[in-house]
Amino acid sequence: MKFSGVKMELDDIIISKAIVEEFTKEFMDYMEVDVAIGGGGPSGLAAGYYLAKSGLKVALFERKLSIGGGMWGGGMMFNKIVVQEESRRILDEFGINAIYYKDNYYVADSIETVSTLCSKATKAGLKIFNLMSIEDVMIRNEEIKGLVLNWSAVEMGGLHVDPLTMRSKAVVDATGHACEIVNVVQDKIGPKLNTENGKIMGEKPMWAEIGEKSIMDNTKEVYPNLYVTGMAANAVYGSPRMGPIFGGMLLSGEKIAEILIEKLK
Repeated sequence: MKFSGVKMELDDIIISKAIVEEFTKEFMDYMEVDVAIGGGGPSGLAAGYYLAKSGLKVALFERKLSIGGGMWGGGMMFNKIVVQEESRRILDEFGINAIYYKDNYYVADSIETVSTLCSKATKAGLKIFNLMSIEDVMIRNEEIKGLVLNWSAVEMGGLHVDPLTMRSKAVVDATGHACEIVNVVQDKIGPKLNTENGKIMGEKPMWAEIGEKSIMDNTKEVYPNLYVTGMAANAVYGSPRMGPIFGGMLLSGEKIAEILIEKLK
């Protein structure tokens, strides 16, 4: 094969070995971390960015092929999102263009926002593993000590394949509306969560104003070493969803990072 006058000989086996060896090396390295994040939506990416930037070792696990959660589609597949004045500084920090609309609302391109969040977070040191599902947690002495992982294809195929485990000093549930990690904990140990009734209280109907105000109060530790951020926080603590306004998601990710930086450093 010739390219620009230079002869290039390609070996398919070397290419395959490079992928397997480098992935395996990274995966083994991240089997013990400071913080494990479940879910690669805006709050998870923001949390991962600030945590990694502080020098903590952070891994994010996303069950889907793509990173970004519901932000890709904007509102009803119009690829624009809205943020309020309070959160615009985060977009500015990432270098994401936001156009003033009116009444302290800003509009940003959802594709630019997701791709930039992902890029800046990984460059800050966040390690993202996509196509991995969190099917269980490790609990020791009534504290979360790590996650139980499997390939998403195994889950989707309903295959009986045993998972692997990883250890983490703290776990962040950023899985959105489903609050999947907290659900696993509730299913395994019963009503022992830090909520009014010890259980997941459930997401309320959309009300952007209340949802955005509630999310910061709901961003906290829900069980020893297990924290919630983003829409998972509102779902666990019984607050409304907020639709295609994403300022609260970003601020929630920043807040959970600040909590964990103070705790772990």
